[in-house]
Amino acid sequence: MFLRAHARDKDGKAHSYWSLVETLRTARGPRQRTLCYLGELNSSAQARWLKTIEVFNEQGEVQQLKLFPSQIEPPADDPQVARVLVDQVRLERTRQFGACFLGWELWKRLELDRFFESLVDDDPADVPWSRVAAVLAINRLCAPGSELAIEERWYPSTALEDLLGIEEGKINDTRLYRCLDRILPHKTRLEQHLKQRYGELFGAEFDVLLYDLTSTYVEGAAEQNPMMRRGYSRDHRPDCEQLVIALIVNREGFPFSYETFDGNRADVTTMESILRMVERKYGKARRIWVMDRGIVSEENLEAIRKRGGYYLVGTPRRQMKQFETELLQDNWIQVRPQVEVEQIAIPQGHETYILCRTAGRKEKEKAIRNRFSSRLEEALQSLQKTIAAGRLKDRNKMERRLGKIQARHSQVNDLFTITLRDTPQGVRLEWEIKKEQKAWRELREGAYMLRTNLQAHSTQQLWSEYMQLTEAEASFRALKSELHIRPLFHQKESRVKAHVLVAFLGYALWVTLKHSLKRPPAILPLPSAHGVNHPQPLSPQKALALLSTLQSADIVLPTTDQREIRLRRVTELSPAQKTLLHQLGLSLPDRLNSQLKCSADSAIA
Repeated sequence: MFLRAHARDKDGKAHSYWSLVETLRTARGPRQRTLCYLGELNSSAQARWLKTIEVFNEQGEVQQLKLFPSQIEPPADDPQVARVLVDQVRLERTRQFGACFLGWELWKRLELDRFFESLVDDDPADVPWSRVAAVLAINRLCAPGSELAIEERWYPSTALEDLLGIEEGKINDTRLYRCLDRILPHKTRLEQHLKQRYGELFGAEFDVLLYDLTSTYVEGAAEQNPMMRRGYSRDHRPDCEQLVIALIVNREGFPFSYETFDGNRADVTTMESILRMVERKYGKARRIWVMDRGIVSEENLEAIRKRGGYYLVGTPRRQMKQFETELLQDNWIQVRPQVEVEQIAIPQGHETYILCRTAGRKEKEKAIRNRFSSRLEEALQSLQKTIAAGRLKDRNKMERRLGKIQARHSQVNDLFTITLRDTPQGVRLEWEIKKEQKAWRELREGAYMLRTNLQAHSTQQLWSEYMQLTEAEASFRALKSELHIRPLFHQKESRVKAHVLVAFLGYALWVTLKHSLKRPPAILPLPSAHGVNHPQPLSPQKALALLSTLQSADIVLPTTDQREIRLRRVTELSPAQKTLLHQLGLSLPDRLNSQLKCSADSAIA
């Protein structure tokens, strides 16, 4: 890095401006990138026309200084003069600024700073607990890690110390753990606050609720946590104990509520608990519940009906057999290029069934069936050769081998009739495809069925409503991929629940960013020369990555009188970063607060 001078004529006078630049290697050769502008270094003849630079000492008091290169003789007897040793200028204390600045602005946009200040800042502390909660949530959004990783690696590398006004060295894992204990009791009030803010910011409505479950596993024995159990693992980690998480979002993915269950809790048994929990928090209302078939049972649907609610749910495939005739009919309605639906009204009933068929899904299921059928037949042929060669003579062993083959290919086992037949030449393995079963499988491939007690909706509208369940699935993908809710390392039940709460806070910031990127800017668009227009909205992940290159740093200007002037600056915005901040309605702060101890005349801009 080095200083570069820029000359400019203004009002008939020559002015010299300085910037800090660095050299980068690119495909086109070495290039120089401007980190930040320092302003003017005066010459004595120009001093009366030039603006002084505002700096702040360690007490926060404003000072006015005129900066001169050391080789220029400044005006005599001027206490505001500082002569800079240009060849000794250096850069210190570089910090990641852009992503954590965005996280802090999203935190304030949701008014979570005020929310937590009113609940957890009553007790005196070196660092307000509301700010520690912000650190936890912003970390979950930007670079998810453990409390120890936050203390040792992530937090010291960010500018949150300046943004949040926290003194250096005050964030440690003990304080982070204590914060987890303090925010957990406020889970219900937090959910209610977020629901209100999403309504105010985005006009979000919560009349349609998408309900789904996922699981996350724990590393370690977790002997002090009775909730950790072995169950169906969606993370493909049956070797680990796990926790089940139920999440409720609206049709746009805004979170409504969540709950945690024991790791061995069956999905279908959670619905009654969720209904009672929602009524306790938000009162009774005629809500529409959208769920997949794993949560559906007659008892659950009856519980929704008793509360005056509505449902739109998937059904188990075995129930499609009774509608085989409808599957063969030609009165399907095309709602998308590759999607067809057919409505079936149940005589003297209060429900409607909707058959749906997707061409892409049909091809996928057909390919899966053919692949597993081929593998099953190859395994049967291998076993038959072994039997025919006399290498396997014990019938009990033959049956065990056959059972293992059928278990490995359970997806297509019902399509085959397999027998061990005694013949004069010995035992022979025979198999054949069940033609009727295969025909039925081909007919139902690509098809699924929905069930609802909604009456005034069109078939296309009902299908579209059910497809919004993908928003709940997207929420889980964000929690697991971007926000890294898995795996769990906490061993105590309260800490595990608090970890999930922090992930929920991270998701609240993530979904706020997602929808802020979708809506048009509140102010006039930038001229094309000042920015880059994105044809499609950036994803939250790409927006955070784009801003992650934005840094803050201290530019240290040594002077001839053995002082050091520190200018804390944010690196120059790229055109894409300018456009992104404009899209989000954000602007960089004029200056950063600093807790750094400097010499009496040192300054932080």
